[in-house]
Amino acid sequence: MSAAPDVRTRIVMAAMELFWAKGYNSTSIADILSRTQLNAGSLYHVFPGKQDVLIAVLEAYRDGLYPMLVDPAWEGVDDPVERIFALLARYRWLILETDCTYGCPIGSLALELHEADPAVRDLLAVNFTGWVGAILRCLDEAGDRLPGDLDRQALAEFVLTTMEGGVMQARTHRDVGYFDRGVTALRDHFDMLLARAERRAQPA
Repeated sequence: MSAAPDVRTRIVMAAMELFWAKGYNSTSIADILSRTQLNAGSLYHVFPGKQDVLIAVLEAYRDGLYPMLVDPAWEGVDDPVERIFALLARYRWLILETDCTYGCPIGSLALELHEADPAVRDLLAVNFTGWVGAILRCLDEAGDRLPGDLDRQALAEFVLTTMEGGVMQARTHRDVGYFDRGVTALRDHFDMLLARAERRAQPA
């Protein structure tokens, strides 16, 4: 029988759910206490204020990128290019599972906290950078299947832009088609890049 989560973990898990469902500004300390069934003293003993809870949540997302998101999406997928689309398919599944109400937790917080303190802004950036890094890893592993002059960093950032924009539009319109069309256009772009590299590799 597994041990119950410690107080800090209970608070962070509850805050993750609440910030995702309600937003940071609309979540109160009372909401977190209600969700965790803790008293105020227990919470303030671990976290001096709500922003400290937010920082812990962002750290949890940072540390959980691979175990919570990337590794499950990549399970059984060996091709590095297909891993990119498997990760996007994971988001599509989340959109469908929530009846198109899903919003990327980091993207939603970044939009809401447009005047975030430096510590919070830095952690938001670290989360985006980690996600882009996972895509860049796939692009690097694809090797010479992609053009040698390709700006891989820019393409990895564009994949993130496609995901975030697709999720936001699907949620706004309550229609996964907005996400699907963005991913289809991205797939077409990859197909053209792969074809270009293949043509260049052929002897003259």
